[in-house]
This record gives sequence, C-alpha cells and structure tokens, in this order.
Amino acid sequence: MYFSSNIKLLRKRKGRTQDDVAFTLKLKRSTLSGYENEIAQPGIEALMAISKYYSVSIDTLIKIDLASLSESQLLQLEKGTDVFITGSKLRVLATTVDSRNYENIELVPLRAKAGYTNGYADVEYIRSLQAFQLPFLSRQKKYRTFQISGDSMLPIPDGSYVTGEYVENWHSIRDRHAFIILTMDEGIIFKVAENKIKKDGVLTMHSFNPAYKPYDIPVIEIREVWKFVNYISAQLPEPNSYSDNFAKTIENLRTDVDRLKRISVTTGKLF
Repeated sequence: MYFSSNIKLLRKRKGRTQDDVAFTLKLKRSTLSGYENEIAQPGIEALMAISKYYSVSIDTLIKIDLASLSESQLLQLEKGTDVFITGSKLRVLATTVDSRNYENIELVPLRAKAGYTNGYADVEYIRSLQAFQLPFLSRQKKYRTFQISGDSMLPIPDGSYVTGEYVENWHSIRDRHAFIILTMDEGIIFKVAENKIKKDGVLTMHSFNPAYKPYDIPVIEIREVWKFVNYISAQLPEPNSYSDNFAKTIENLRTDVDRLKRISVTTGKLF
C-alpha cells in the first residue's frame, strides 16, 4: 500500500505543513504524522476526509504509487480528474519521461496508428514509441506527435507530423480550432472541431479541404483529444488557389472599370 507516502507527497506539493492539514481535517498533528510515517492506520472516516481534501479517491491513495507518476499525471490528479472521483471516462494518461523527469513527446508514425488505437492506454506500448523533446514547448503540458495522411487538411501536406497538447476537459474544446482525435472506430483523425457536446453529445469535425463534408463524432466514441500546436513537414504547402482566385477577381474588376472609363470618354456618358 502507498497511502503513507502518497499523503505526504500530496501535502508537500500543496506547500502545507502537518499542522495546516491536521487543523483542516480536525485531526491531531501527531495523528497525521502517524499516518504519514506508517505508525498508525486511519479509520474509514479519516480516509474519506483525506480523500476529499486532496480530491483523490481512496483507491488511488492506497493502490497507486503517486511518486512514480509524471508531473503531468500528478497535475491531472490535483485538478480533480481522478476517474474514481469524477465518474468520467477520462483517465490518467499513459506517458513517458526522460532522464531529467521531463515529459517526452512520443511519436506515432503512420505504421503505428493501428497499434496506437489498441495500445493508447498501455504504458508498455507508449514506452515502445520513439520519443523526443521540443525545447520551445512548455514543460508544464503534455504533447504527442502524430503523422497524418491524406489531403483533407491541405495546405498541411500529406505525411506531415502534427503535434498536439493533451486536452483533459473535452468541454473546453474551442470551435474553429484544429485537434487530433482518437476514436475507436476511425482511429486517429485530424480535423477542425465544432463543440456540440453539451447540446448534442457530439463533436462536428470539419476539414480544411472543402471537398470533404463535415460529420459528427459521438463523444462516447472518443478516447483522446489533442489540441494542434504545430506541424513538421519536408514538403512545401501547395500554392493557395483561393488567394490566386481572389487576385484574378480583383484584376478582372480593374479591367472592367478601365473598360467602362473608356466607354464613358468615347460616348460622353457617365456610368
């Protein structure tokens, strides 16, 4: 059991003394000290009070070694996303860290997309992925990179590597932002999202390429959401045909205006 070490770790991360916590929980400081040093075991009422204080379930406090979790995983718990507390399907993300305990960015190439759909929650599978760092990204957030295929998100080229920031609360998904979504039916998709979770229980997915029609994904089918932050590609984006068409339209208008001016000079009529 990890109860003693866990409550000591959580207390120190909050920056609280034993006196602070004991006073809030209406315990003697010596009693709390006994719990933290495995000299005494709490009763059910004390367990419930400690669980509520840290917003971490009794199961997690007892069974999970919190010291083995990464910083992003601990932050998720401290924000109240413990699945036993929230009753949600959100979970502590499987992740890896480097020798300095900094979060890795795991790479999911095209050949690993099918395996990721089945192994996304498996720590051993995540450890098998190549990992790297991008020094300009925040160390306080969790990122993962996925290789995309197809032309639905042009001008981002086929085969690009898109990096996303892990989204814990799906209700915070903002309209008209791009996301990498993991679903059990379609696997990994990269689209612009329209958040209809509260109203209809779905995300409506849009492509940059207008040849692809929007479609809905029921939130129950979603397993992970990553907010797009950047992409890497060896290809240059295709020329923007919309800008070209706009420029041609402006040029045609100028030509028409010049033609009308010439007609007015010839006829003496104003247009």
